[in-house]
Amino acid sequence: MKTTHAVLAAALAMTLAGCSGMDKTEQRVLSGGAIGATVGTVGTVVTGGCIACGAAIGGAVGAGTGLIVDQLDKKK
Repeated sequence: MKTTHAVLAAALAMTLAGCSGMDKTEQRVLSGGAIGATVGTVGTVVTGGCIACGAAIGGAVGAGTGLIVDQLDKKK
């Protein structure tokens, strides 16, 4: 059990370290995609739809929205 926790902690640390050099646009696209995937997953669980489809569609829409928001902020 301790080995599993160590492996998960190492994987999480590497994942977070990979995000450290991201610029503002990349951060917004990633966070938008993550939020969209979460909302899409929860929505399909509640409605009884295809969970993977909801996550994929939500992630794509969220990433696109994050990019659009970033572009609009740059125009200000």
